[in-house]
Amino acid sequence: MPLASLDIDPPRAPTPSETALTRRVDLTTLRLFIAVCDEQNLTRAAQREGIAASAVSKRMNDFELAFGVTLFKRLSKGMALTPAGEALLHHARVTLLNVEKIAVELSEYSQGVRGHLRMLANLSAIVQFLPEDLSAFFGAHGLLRVDLQERPSGQVVRGIEEGAAEIGICSTEADSRALEAFHYRYDNLVVVMRADHPLVTRESLMFTDTLDFDHIGLHTASSIYLRSQYAATQAGKAMRLRINVPGFDAVCRMVQANMGLGLIPDRAFEVVGAGMGLCAIRLRDGWGRRELKIVVRDAAHLSATSRMMLDHLRATESEGMGRPGGQVA
Repeated sequence: MPLASLDIDPPRAPTPSETALTRRVDLTTLRLFIAVCDEQNLTRAAQREGIAASAVSKRMNDFELAFGVTLFKRLSKGMALTPAGEALLHHARVTLLNVEKIAVELSEYSQGVRGHLRMLANLSAIVQFLPEDLSAFFGAHGLLRVDLQERPSGQVVRGIEEGAAEIGICSTEADSRALEAFHYRYDNLVVVMRADHPLVTRESLMFTDTLDFDHIGLHTASSIYLRSQYAATQAGKAMRLRINVPGFDAVCRMVQANMGLGLIPDRAFEVVGAGMGLCAIRLRDGWGRRELKIVVRDAAHLSATSRMMLDHLRATESEGMGRPGGQVA
């Protein structure tokens, strides 16, 4: 068939009115809009951004008039987002993150750094596996830079969805939703205790064996904390939780101070707890053996730097089957 006979519509050029609307979406207005969303109050948002409240109000009103939408419900005690406001908030956050990435990457190219990527990972991955994996990656790609942030597994998924990072590592118990997921590593949970604890002679433990004793919990958004709470509920008991702490090192320090039992991954115990004179006993429950996964929005459209990192992390899986738990003195 001759090319001229093909019925292919050329890309539609934006109309003058659409171009005019696009020009009204400026970064300052988006930043102020996010501040109002975060603070739920115009005055506090203005103070946070160092601008007059009347100027913030005018920008929000002008934006609503330009697009013919209502972004906020004005309430007596603050401001709540409308559905249109919710949609704008998602795009505004992604846009400002992308602008920040442009600034960072261009700055680093001027300094000789030839690539930059952002990663989100849960605490288990950061403490147990990523130090060695990233060290090996930098050994082969010394001019690249990685921005790694720690987040609970559920927030890792949300951050990748929202464009806060290109690659995430989280527990498989976190719903990946529309993200692509790849196996990363396994680990095994252990119960950490003092050498004088009544359970210390056991070779392994069921979680129900620990529920008559005080516990030290990780922060309430962690997958380990959420899973242990669910297991206690399934057993018809409540955890005797004395305190929540932010990390594995804090769990071990509280155990050392005789505050109760702790539940952490085995390799994390080797890194942060083995030198404290504590013992770690393998958790025998099926959920005590956990899988970590890598999540990305679309592997086929990752940047070259992110693709190299994804390939590198996936190549480590044959080495990362997790060590069998047991008693570690």
